[in-house]
Amino acid sequence: MRLMRRNTDEMIQSYPHVRSMSVTTWRLVRLLGSAALVATGAIHLDLYLTGYSTIATIGALFLVQVISAFILAVAVFASSNRLIAVLGAGFLLSTLVGYLLSLRFSLFGFREVRTTAGIVAGIIEIIGFVVLAAWALRPGVRHTSSVEATAQRQPAFHGRNVVRGARWSAVILAVFASLSLGLQLASSNVASTNSGGPNAIVKVTSIQGVKMLTNKHGFTLYWFVPDSSTKSSCYSTCAAYWPPVLGKPSPAAGIAGSFGTLQRTNGTTQVTYNGHPLYTYIGDSAPGQASGNRVRLNGGLWYEMKVSK
Repeated sequence: MRLMRRNTDEMIQSYPHVRSMSVTTWRLVRLLGSAALVATGAIHLDLYLTGYSTIATIGALFLVQVISAFILAVAVFASSNRLIAVLGAGFLLSTLVGYLLSLRFSLFGFREVRTTAGIVAGIIEIIGFVVLAAWALRPGVRHTSSVEATAQRQPAFHGRNVVRGARWSAVILAVFASLSLGLQLASSNVASTNSGGPNAIVKVTSIQGVKMLTNKHGFTLYWFVPDSSTKSSCYSTCAAYWPPVLGKPSPAAGIAGSFGTLQRTNGTTQVTYNGHPLYTYIGDSAPGQASGNRVRLNGGLWYEMKVSK
C-alpha cells in the first residue's frame, strides 16, 4: 500500500498535467459548493420578499439565512480553506434540518407545506453539503521532499483515523438527510385543523381580548384580502397553508353578522362570513393562536376574522 502511494506521488511530481487535472477537479467541486450556497440563498430571498418577511420570527430567520448563505458562498469561492468549507456544509445541513422540522412539526409557530421551492432547496442543500464535505475532507497532495519523506516514515494512524471517521460521518449524514427528505415528501399532508363535513360549526372565542370567529376546535378563522363574496382566490399550495372552512355554516347562537356559502372550483362548498370566505391556518398549532394575522402570503394579506359588533 505504501509503495502504491509512493508511486502515485512520484507520478504527480513527474507529470505536472496529472496534478493540474486533480487540482482543477477539486476546484470545480469547491465552485459547485459555492453555487449551492448561492442557490439556496436566492430561493430563501425570493420567499422572504414574497411574504415570509411578515411571518413572526421566521421572517427574521430567513433574512439571516439569506445573508449567511451569500457570505459563505463568497468565502468558499474565494478561499480554499477547509474550515470555511466545513462551515458551509454545516450551514446547508442545518438549513435542511430546519425545513424538515417545519414540515413535520412546526418551527417557531410556523408550519411549512410541501412546495416546489422547498423541494428544490432541500435537494440543493443535500448536494451542497456533499460537495463541500468532500472538499473539506479531500486528500492532500503529498510531496516527496527529504524533510517530508522523513516525516512520512512516522506513523500517523491517529490523524488518518480521524479523517476516515469524518468521511464516514459525512456519508451517513448525507444518506440520512436524503432519506429524511424523501420520506417527508412522500408522506401525506398535515391534517387540517378544519373539521370539514356537512356542517361547519363556527363559534366566538376571545383571543387576546378580541372576539374572533373560530371553528369547533377553537382554531382562529381568517379572511383573504384578494377574495370576493362569490369567489375564493386561494387554491393549490395556498389552500394547503390556509385550509378553507367547508360545509354549511352552523354558527353558535348570538353571533352578529351574516353567514353564507360559495362554490369552489373543485365543487366543494365554502363558508363565508359578511361576504368573506373563511379559512384556518396551519401555522396555528393550538386553539387560541392567531399567528396568521397580518401575514402577507400566497398573493395577499390575511386577517383574523373579528366578530361584527
